Amino acid sequence: MSAEFWGLGFAAMLLSAALTEVVRRVTLARGLLDSPNQRSSHVRPTPRGGGIAIVLVSLAVMVALAWSGVMDVALFRALAGGAAIALVGHLDDRGRIGIAGRFAVHVAAASWATWCLGGMTELDWNGSVIRLGFWGPVLSVLCIVWALNLFNFMDGIDGIAASEAVFMAGAGGLLAYMAGLTTGISAVGLAIAAPSLGFLWSNWPPARIFMGDVGSGFLGFVLAVLALGAARENAIMLPVWFILGGVFIVDATLTLLRRLARRERFYEAHRSHAYQWLARRWNSHLRVTAVCVALNVLWLAPWAWMCVRHPAHAGWYVVAALGPLILLAALAGSGRRES
Repeated sequence: MSAEFWGLGFAAMLLSAALTEVVRRVTLARGLLDSPNQRSSHVRPTPRGGGIAIVLVSLAVMVALAWSGVMDVALFRALAGGAAIALVGHLDDRGRIGIAGRFAVHVAAASWATWCLGGMTELDWNGSVIRLGFWGPVLSVLCIVWALNLFNFMDGIDGIAASEAVFMAGAGGLLAYMAGLTTGISAVGLAIAAPSLGFLWSNWPPARIFMGDVGSGFLGFVLAVLALGAARENAIMLPVWFILGGVFIVDATLTLLRRLARRERFYEAHRSHAYQWLARRWNSHLRVTAVCVALNVLWLAPWAWMCVRHPAHAGWYVVAALGPLILLAALAGSGRRES
């Protein structure tokens, strides 16, 4: 990776940090605050919608990468759908769009990305290739829609979503580079990680501004599309990205399944994720976010690296990496009924 590559990332980080501060001051002046309620995890009114800084800087860097030929054109077109996700998230942050309209845009953007990249065609399980056929594109759309909503669900305490984006994009890009991918996955990883890190400066506990749906939905979408693009080039990258997103995937999925089992409205705001239970139990956002960062770096990253190094056993590495997380999430209260 050249000095110009890292220079671009550093500039994107600084620009995102500066733009986040501009957004914070504007939202304060206009009174666009997220006020605490019975479903909130914060205790004081806080500016929201700061994720627009991540969106604008990330898209600008992606345009530069595509223009210079570093990023594959098909991948750029697929990622461009993130602009629609960010727009609908911005409208949702201001209460100007309903669930049906939001979901329709999500499906449309996911379908567009799948059409651009061709969708998943096969899965690699411990060296055995499973052909997906017709179900490949369908599964791709479902996974992208779930991923962008997953990030929205998990953006409930200070710093957790931004730090997860930094880790997934940064580690995913680095492992793509190690695996020899040539479609620009590594560069796009930087385009997402650097602005997210710049935003994290103002979002680290105690947060001075929240990301909002404009940022969380965008990040979930582009990370899912990046994983799909990597898997299209090398099937082993799918379990790699699955492991990297393990903290969010396990908590959000287990919570959803338990809520569905109780016939609760899964789309309504709640505080029953494991990270939310822990934040209340420990009375600290910082401690919970720090634990998630530690799990990512010290537990999940080595398993993802093992997938790249020894692809014949990747399936078992996924089980080994996520199995303990499922147990920990259940013990922490993931999906437990709120009193």
